[in-house]
Amino acid sequence: MAGVTWQAMHYLAGLRALGCDVFYVEDSGAPPYDPASGGVAIDPSPNVAYLATVMRRLDLAERWAYWDAQRDVWHGLDAPQVRALYGSADAIFNLCGATRLRPEHRQGARLCYVETDPIYEQMRVANGDADSIAFLAEHDLLFTYGELLGTPSCTVPVERFTWIPTRPPVALDEWAPRDPGTAYRTIATWENKGKNVEFRGETYQWTKHLNFLRMIDVPRQARTRVELAMDPLDAGVRADLETHGWTLVDPRPISADVDAYRGFVEGLPQGLATAIGEQGATVSEGERQRITIARAILRDAPILILDEPTSALDAETEALIIAALRELMDGRTTFVIAHRLSTIRHADQILVLRDGTIAERGTFDALVDRGGTFTRLYEAQFGKQVKRGAAV
Repeated sequence: MAGVTWQAMHYLAGLRALGCDVFYVEDSGAPPYDPASGGVAIDPSPNVAYLATVMRRLDLAERWAYWDAQRDVWHGLDAPQVRALYGSADAIFNLCGATRLRPEHRQGARLCYVETDPIYEQMRVANGDADSIAFLAEHDLLFTYGELLGTPSCTVPVERFTWIPTRPPVALDEWAPRDPGTAYRTIATWENKGKNVEFRGETYQWTKHLNFLRMIDVPRQARTRVELAMDPLDAGVRADLETHGWTLVDPRPISADVDAYRGFVEGLPQGLATAIGEQGATVSEGERQRITIARAILRDAPILILDEPTSALDAETEALIIAALRELMDGRTTFVIAHRLSTIRHADQILVLRDGTIAERGTFDALVDRGGTFTRLYEAQFGKQVKRGAAV
Protein backbone atom coordinates (compact mmCIF):
# COMPACT_ATOMS: atom_id res chain seq x y z
CA MET A 1 0.00 0.00 0.00
CA ALA A 2 2.79 2.44 0.87
CA GLY A 3 4.46 1.89 -2.51
CA VAL A 4 1.34 2.95 -4.40
CA THR A 5 0.99 5.88 -1.99
CA TRP A 6 4.50 7.06 -2.76
CA GLN A 7 3.80 6.83 -6.49
CA ALA A 8 0.96 9.34 -6.16
CA MET A 9 2.92 11.49 -3.68
CA HIS A 10 5.80 11.90 -6.15
CA TYR A 11 3.43 13.17 -8.84
CA LEU A 12 1.66 15.57 -6.49
CA ALA A 13 4.89 16.97 -5.04
CA GLY A 14 6.58 17.08 -8.45
CA LEU A 15 3.76 18.89 -10.24
CA ARG A 16 3.48 21.38 -7.40
CA ALA A 17 7.24 22.03 -7.58
CA LEU A 18 6.73 22.90 -11.26
CA GLY A 19 4.21 25.56 -10.24
CA CYS A 20 1.00 23.61 -10.77
CA ASP A 21 -2.04 23.99 -8.54
CA VAL A 22 -2.57 20.35 -7.54
CA PHE A 23 -5.46 18.35 -6.08
CA TYR A 24 -5.83 14.64 -5.38
CA VAL A 25 -9.18 12.96 -6.09
CA GLU A 26 -9.83 9.25 -5.64
CA ASP A 27 -13.18 8.54 -7.23
CA SER A 28 -12.63 5.25 -9.04
CA GLY A 29 -15.66 3.74 -7.32
CA ALA A 30 -13.62 0.66 -6.41
CA PRO A 31 -14.09 -0.68 -2.87
CA PRO A 32 -11.29 0.22 -0.42
CA TYR A 33 -8.46 -2.21 0.29
CA ASP A 34 -8.13 -3.94 3.65
CA PRO A 35 -4.39 -4.48 4.36
CA ALA A 36 -5.19 -6.93 7.17
CA SER A 37 -7.13 -9.40 5.03
CA GLY A 38 -5.77 -8.50 1.61
CA GLY A 39 -9.36 -8.13 0.43
CA VAL A 40 -12.12 -5.55 0.42
CA ALA A 41 -12.65 -3.32 3.46
CA ILE A 42 -16.20 -2.99 4.73
CA ASP A 43 -15.50 0.27 6.55
CA PRO A 44 -13.41 2.83 4.61
CA SER A 45 -12.68 4.96 7.71
CA PRO A 46 -9.07 3.72 8.21
CA ASN A 47 -8.37 4.27 4.50
CA VAL A 48 -9.81 7.79 4.62
CA ALA A 49 -7.77 8.59 7.75
CA TYR A 50 -4.63 7.25 6.07
CA LEU A 51 -5.29 9.40 2.99
CA ALA A 52 -5.92 12.49 5.12
CA THR A 53 -2.59 11.96 6.91
CA VAL A 54 -0.70 11.68 3.62
CA MET A 55 -2.37 14.81 2.24
CA ARG A 56 -1.48 16.80 5.38
CA ARG A 57 2.10 15.68 4.96
CA LEU A 58 2.09 17.21 1.46
CA ASP A 59 0.37 20.41 2.68
CA LEU A 60 -2.74 19.39 0.73
CA ALA A 61 -5.05 19.09 3.73
CA GLU A 62 -7.84 21.02 1.96
CA ARG A 63 -7.10 19.69 -1.53
CA TRP A 64 -8.19 16.08 -1.63
CA ALA A 65 -11.35 14.04 -2.00
CA TYR A 66 -12.32 10.40 -1.65
CA TRP A 67 -15.59 8.97 -2.92
CA ASP A 68 -17.02 6.07 -0.93
CA ALA A 69 -19.06 4.63 -3.80
CA GLN A 70 -20.67 1.94 -1.63
CA ARG A 71 -22.41 4.62 0.44
CA ASP A 72 -22.19 7.49 -2.08
CA VAL A 73 -20.40 9.63 0.50
CA TRP A 74 -17.59 12.09 -0.22
CA HIS A 75 -14.71 12.72 2.20
CA GLY A 76 -12.48 15.78 2.04
CA LEU A 77 -13.93 17.97 -0.69
CA ASP A 78 -17.65 17.43 -1.22
CA ALA A 79 -19.37 16.45 -4.48
CA PRO A 80 -20.15 20.03 -5.70
CA GLN A 81 -16.56 21.09 -5.00
CA VAL A 82 -15.18 18.13 -6.95
CA ARG A 83 -17.48 18.80 -9.92
CA ALA A 84 -16.38 22.44 -9.92
CA LEU A 85 -12.76 21.31 -9.76
CA TYR A 86 -13.21 19.08 -12.81
CA GLY A 87 -14.77 21.99 -14.67
CA SER A 88 -11.88 24.37 -13.96
CA ALA A 89 -8.94 21.95 -14.27
CA ASP A 90 -6.43 22.27 -17.11
CA ALA A 91 -5.49 18.59 -16.94
CA ILE A 92 -6.61 15.42 -15.19
CA PHE A 93 -4.00 12.69 -14.77
CA ASN A 94 -5.47 9.19 -14.60
CA LEU A 95 -2.56 7.51 -12.83
CA CYS A 96 -2.35 3.77 -13.59
CA GLY A 97 -5.75 4.03 -15.28
CA ALA A 98 -7.45 3.41 -11.95
CA THR A 99 -10.49 5.52 -12.84
CA ARG A 100 -13.01 4.79 -15.57
CA LEU A 101 -13.89 8.17 -17.01
CA ARG A 102 -17.39 9.53 -16.48
CA PRO A 103 -19.18 12.57 -17.98
CA GLU A 104 -18.11 14.84 -15.09
CA HIS A 105 -14.46 14.22 -16.00
CA ARG A 106 -15.02 15.51 -19.56
CA GLN A 107 -15.70 19.18 -18.90
CA GLY A 108 -12.77 20.57 -20.84
CA ALA A 109 -9.65 19.39 -19.01
CA ARG A 110 -7.01 17.48 -20.96
CA LEU A 111 -7.42 13.84 -19.95
CA CYS A 112 -4.03 12.18 -19.53
CA TYR A 113 -3.53 8.46 -18.94
CA VAL A 114 -0.24 7.56 -17.23
CA GLU A 115 0.60 3.91 -17.91
CA THR A 116 2.94 2.56 -15.24
CA ASP A 117 2.99 -1.07 -16.49
CA PRO A 118 3.90 -1.05 -20.20
CA ILE A 119 3.01 -3.80 -22.70
CA TYR A 120 -0.23 -4.97 -21.09
CA GLU A 121 -2.51 -2.42 -22.79
CA GLN A 122 -0.55 -2.43 -26.06
CA MET A 123 -1.01 -6.16 -26.48
CA ARG A 124 -4.67 -6.04 -25.54
CA VAL A 125 -5.19 -3.39 -28.21
CA ALA A 126 -3.28 -5.49 -30.75
CA ASN A 127 -5.58 -8.40 -29.89
CA GLY A 128 -8.58 -6.19 -30.64
CA ASP A 129 -9.80 -5.94 -27.04
CA ALA A 130 -12.77 -3.56 -27.32
CA ASP A 131 -12.71 -2.54 -23.65
CA SER A 132 -9.05 -1.45 -23.72
CA ILE A 133 -9.49 0.36 -27.03
CA ALA A 134 -12.51 2.29 -25.75
CA PHE A 135 -10.80 3.12 -22.45
CA LEU A 136 -7.66 4.51 -24.10
CA ALA A 137 -9.63 6.41 -26.74
CA GLU A 138 -11.32 8.46 -24.01
CA HIS A 139 -8.01 10.13 -23.14
CA ASP A 140 -6.37 13.04 -24.95
CA LEU A 141 -2.79 12.01 -24.16
CA LEU A 142 -1.26 8.62 -23.35
CA PHE A 143 1.96 8.52 -21.33
CA THR A 144 3.96 5.34 -20.69
CA TYR A 145 6.98 4.21 -18.71
CA GLY A 146 7.92 2.11 -21.76
CA GLU A 147 10.56 4.44 -23.18
CA LEU A 148 11.29 2.26 -26.22
CA LEU A 149 7.70 1.70 -27.34
CA GLY A 150 7.36 2.58 -31.01
CA THR A 151 11.11 2.51 -31.70
CA PRO A 152 12.79 0.06 -34.12
CA SER A 153 14.40 -1.83 -31.23
CA CYS A 154 11.04 -2.64 -29.61
CA THR A 155 8.72 -5.25 -31.13
CA VAL A 156 5.74 -4.46 -28.88
CA PRO A 157 2.88 -3.37 -31.18
CA VAL A 158 1.69 0.23 -30.82
CA GLU A 159 -1.25 0.20 -33.22
CA ARG A 160 -3.98 2.87 -33.13
CA PHE A 161 -2.49 5.04 -30.39
CA THR A 162 0.49 7.35 -29.93
CA TRP A 163 2.37 6.75 -26.70
CA ILE A 164 4.51 9.47 -25.13
CA PRO A 165 7.46 8.13 -23.08
CA THR A 166 7.85 9.46 -19.55
CA ARG A 167 9.65 8.49 -16.38
CA PRO A 168 8.45 8.12 -12.79
CA PRO A 169 9.04 11.40 -10.94
CA VAL A 170 10.98 11.46 -7.68
CA ALA A 171 10.32 14.20 -5.15
CA LEU A 172 13.82 14.84 -3.83
CA ASP A 173 12.48 16.76 -0.84
CA GLU A 174 11.10 13.44 0.40
CA TRP A 175 13.74 11.09 -1.07
CA ALA A 176 17.01 12.99 -0.88
CA PRO A 177 20.07 11.40 -2.53
CA ARG A 178 22.12 9.41 -0.05
CA ASP A 179 24.97 6.94 0.07
CA PRO A 180 24.02 3.47 -1.19
CA GLY A 181 23.00 0.88 1.37
CA THR A 182 24.44 -2.57 1.80
CA ALA A 183 21.70 -4.65 0.21
CA TYR A 184 19.65 -4.95 -2.94
CA ARG A 185 15.99 -4.77 -1.94
CA THR A 186 12.56 -5.01 -3.50
CA ILE A 187 8.97 -4.93 -2.23
CA ALA A 188 6.38 -6.72 -4.32
CA THR A 189 3.72 -9.39 -4.56
CA TRP A 190 5.30 -12.78 -5.21
CA GLU A 191 2.66 -14.21 -7.50
CA ASN A 192 0.17 -12.10 -9.46
CA LYS A 193 -2.79 -13.77 -11.13
CA GLY A 194 -5.33 -12.89 -13.77
CA LYS A 195 -3.31 -10.50 -15.96
CA ASN A 196 -1.35 -12.78 -18.28
CA VAL A 197 -1.58 -11.75 -21.94
CA GLU A 198 -1.82 -14.01 -24.99
CA PHE A 199 -0.27 -12.60 -28.16
CA ARG A 200 0.55 -14.37 -31.43
CA GLY A 201 0.40 -17.78 -29.80
CA GLU A 202 2.61 -16.88 -26.83
CA THR A 203 1.68 -16.27 -23.20
CA TYR A 204 3.29 -13.27 -21.53
CA GLN A 205 3.34 -13.83 -17.78
CA TRP A 206 2.42 -10.91 -15.55
CA THR A 207 3.61 -12.55 -12.34
CA LYS A 208 7.05 -11.72 -10.95
CA HIS A 209 7.90 -14.99 -9.24
CA LEU A 210 8.93 -16.75 -12.46
CA ASN A 211 11.69 -14.20 -13.05
CA PHE A 212 12.88 -14.42 -9.46
CA LEU A 213 13.11 -18.19 -9.74
CA ARG A 214 15.24 -17.81 -12.88
CA MET A 215 17.64 -15.65 -10.85
CA ILE A 216 17.58 -17.77 -7.74
CA ASP A 217 21.39 -18.20 -7.66
CA VAL A 218 22.16 -14.47 -7.86
CA PRO A 219 22.81 -13.82 -4.12
CA ARG A 220 25.17 -16.77 -3.85
CA GLN A 221 27.03 -16.02 -7.07
CA ALA A 222 27.24 -12.27 -6.52
CA ARG A 223 28.10 -12.69 -2.83
CA THR A 224 25.86 -9.80 -1.91
CA ARG A 225 22.82 -9.36 0.30
CA VAL A 226 19.51 -9.48 -1.57
CA GLU A 227 16.31 -8.86 0.37
CA LEU A 228 12.75 -9.62 -0.71
CA ALA A 229 9.75 -8.15 1.07
CA MET A 230 7.11 -10.35 -0.48
CA ASP A 231 3.95 -12.06 0.66
CA PRO A 232 2.59 -14.64 0.61
CA LEU A 233 5.35 -17.22 0.34
CA ASP A 234 4.59 -20.84 1.06
CA ALA A 235 7.02 -22.88 3.15
CA GLY A 236 8.57 -24.62 0.13
CA VAL A 237 9.30 -21.41 -1.76
CA ARG A 238 10.62 -19.72 1.38
CA ALA A 239 13.00 -22.61 2.12
CA ASP A 240 14.23 -22.68 -1.49
CA LEU A 241 14.97 -18.95 -1.54
CA GLU A 242 16.69 -18.96 1.84
CA THR A 243 18.81 -21.95 0.79
CA HIS A 244 20.04 -19.91 -2.17
CA GLY A 245 20.98 -16.93 -0.01
CA TRP A 246 17.91 -14.68 -0.23
CA THR A 247 16.91 -12.69 2.86
CA LEU A 248 13.13 -12.66 3.27
CA VAL A 249 11.38 -9.82 5.06
CA ASP A 250 7.73 -9.56 6.11
CA PRO A 251 6.24 -6.82 3.88
CA ARG A 252 3.30 -5.97 6.12
CA PRO A 253 4.89 -3.47 8.54
CA ILE A 254 6.86 -1.99 5.64
CA SER A 255 3.93 -1.47 3.30
CA ALA A 256 1.64 -0.17 6.06
CA ASP A 257 3.58 3.06 6.60
CA VAL A 258 5.20 5.41 4.08
CA ASP A 259 8.19 6.15 6.34
CA ALA A 260 8.81 2.47 7.07
CA TYR A 261 8.63 1.80 3.33
CA ARG A 262 11.11 4.54 2.51
CA GLY A 263 13.44 3.44 5.29
CA PHE A 264 13.46 -0.11 3.95
CA VAL A 265 14.17 0.99 0.39
CA GLU A 266 16.91 3.42 1.41
CA GLY A 267 18.41 0.77 3.63
CA LEU A 268 19.90 0.93 7.10
CA PRO A 269 23.63 0.05 7.04
CA GLN A 270 23.07 -3.19 8.95
CA GLY A 271 19.40 -3.72 8.15
CA LEU A 272 17.25 -4.19 11.25
CA ALA A 273 20.38 -4.88 13.34
CA THR A 274 21.68 -1.31 12.85
CA ALA A 275 22.93 0.39 16.02
CA ILE A 276 20.63 3.39 16.42
CA GLY A 277 22.30 5.06 19.38
CA GLU A 278 22.02 4.40 23.08
CA GLN A 279 18.34 3.91 23.95
CA GLY A 280 17.51 4.72 20.32
CA ALA A 281 18.74 8.29 20.70
CA THR A 282 19.18 8.85 16.96
CA VAL A 283 15.59 8.06 15.98
CA SER A 284 12.22 9.44 16.99
CA GLU A 285 9.96 7.63 19.43
CA GLY A 286 7.63 6.64 16.61
CA GLU A 287 10.48 5.33 14.46
CA ARG A 288 11.87 3.35 17.41
CA GLN A 289 8.42 1.85 17.97
CA ARG A 290 8.10 0.78 14.33
CA ILE A 291 11.59 -0.75 14.30
CA THR A 292 10.82 -2.69 17.48
CA ILE A 293 7.58 -4.04 15.99
CA ALA A 294 9.36 -5.01 12.78
CA ARG A 295 12.05 -6.88 14.71
CA ALA A 296 9.41 -8.80 16.67
CA ILE A 297 7.70 -9.79 13.43
CA LEU A 298 10.92 -10.95 11.79
CA ARG A 299 11.88 -13.16 14.75
CA ASP A 300 8.65 -15.14 14.19
CA ALA A 301 8.48 -16.05 17.90
CA PRO A 302 5.71 -18.36 19.20
CA ILE A 303 5.09 -16.01 22.18
CA LEU A 304 4.85 -12.23 21.85
CA ILE A 305 4.93 -9.64 24.64
CA LEU A 306 3.94 -6.22 23.31
CA ASP A 307 4.40 -3.37 25.80
CA GLU A 308 2.46 -0.31 24.53
CA PRO A 309 3.12 -1.32 20.89
CA THR A 310 1.36 1.70 19.38
CA SER A 311 1.81 4.37 22.03
CA ALA A 312 4.15 6.51 19.91
CA LEU A 313 2.15 6.29 16.70
CA ASP A 314 -0.47 8.65 15.37
CA ALA A 315 -4.01 7.27 15.16
CA GLU A 316 -3.92 6.66 11.41
CA THR A 317 -0.61 4.77 11.47
CA GLU A 318 -1.79 2.90 14.55
CA ALA A 319 -4.77 1.47 12.64
CA LEU A 320 -2.50 0.11 9.92
CA ILE A 321 0.03 -1.33 12.36
CA ILE A 322 -2.75 -2.99 14.38
CA ALA A 323 -4.00 -4.66 11.19
CA ALA A 324 -0.53 -6.13 10.60
CA LEU A 325 -0.19 -7.15 14.26
CA ARG A 326 -3.55 -8.95 14.22
CA GLU A 327 -2.32 -11.15 11.41
CA LEU A 328 0.98 -11.69 13.20
CA MET A 329 -0.79 -12.70 16.45
CA ASP A 330 -2.80 -15.43 14.75
CA GLY A 331 -1.72 -18.78 16.18
CA ARG A 332 0.58 -17.22 18.80
CA THR A 333 0.26 -16.60 22.51
CA THR A 334 0.32 -12.81 22.81
CA PHE A 335 0.42 -10.55 25.87
CA VAL A 336 -0.36 -6.89 25.14
CA ILE A 337 0.18 -4.15 27.74
CA ALA A 338 -1.74 -1.10 26.58
CA HIS A 339 -3.39 2.12 27.63
CA ARG A 340 -4.74 2.73 24.12
CA LEU A 341 -7.86 0.59 24.11
CA SER A 342 -7.96 0.39 20.31
CA THR A 343 -4.81 -1.76 20.50
CA ILE A 344 -6.67 -4.52 22.39
CA ARG A 345 -10.00 -4.28 20.57
CA HIS A 346 -9.81 -7.91 19.39
CA ALA A 347 -8.14 -9.50 22.44
CA ASP A 348 -9.55 -12.83 23.61
CA GLN A 349 -9.34 -11.79 27.27
CA ILE A 350 -8.64 -8.39 28.85
CA LEU A 351 -7.43 -7.90 32.43
CA VAL A 352 -8.02 -4.43 33.91
CA LEU A 353 -5.46 -3.57 36.61
CA ARG A 354 -6.20 -1.04 39.36
CA ASP A 355 -3.90 -0.43 42.33
CA GLY A 356 -1.86 -3.51 41.43
CA THR A 357 -4.79 -5.94 41.38
CA ILE A 358 -7.09 -7.33 38.71
CA ALA A 359 -10.26 -5.24 38.98
CA GLU A 360 -12.09 -6.56 35.91
CA ARG A 361 -11.68 -9.19 33.23
CA GLY A 362 -13.55 -10.12 30.07
CA THR A 363 -13.85 -9.37 26.37
CA PHE A 364 -13.75 -5.83 25.02
CA ASP A 365 -17.51 -5.53 24.44
CA ALA A 366 -18.41 -7.16 27.75
CA LEU A 367 -16.16 -4.79 29.70
CA VAL A 368 -17.51 -1.73 27.90
CA ASP A 369 -21.04 -2.79 28.80
CA ARG A 370 -20.20 -3.47 32.46
CA GLY A 371 -20.10 0.15 33.60
CA GLY A 372 -16.82 -0.06 35.52
CA THR A 373 -13.27 1.22 35.12
CA PHE A 374 -12.95 -0.06 31.56
CA THR A 375 -16.19 1.66 30.55
CA ARG A 376 -14.93 4.99 31.87
CA LEU A 377 -11.65 4.56 29.97
CA TYR A 378 -13.61 3.74 26.83
CA GLU A 379 -15.80 6.83 27.17
CA ALA A 380 -12.77 9.05 27.79
CA GLN A 381 -10.76 7.75 24.83
CA PHE A 382 -13.51 7.35 22.24
CA GLY A 383 -15.72 10.24 23.30
CA LYS A 384 -18.80 8.02 23.38
CA GLN A 385 -21.32 7.70 26.17
CA VAL A 386 -22.17 4.04 26.73
CA LYS A 387 -25.82 3.11 27.20
CA ARG A 388 -25.79 0.39 29.84
CA GLY A 389 -26.95 -2.99 28.62
CA ALA A 390 -26.47 -2.07 24.98
CA ALA A 391 -24.08 -3.85 22.67
CA VAL A 392 -21.19 -1.75 21.37
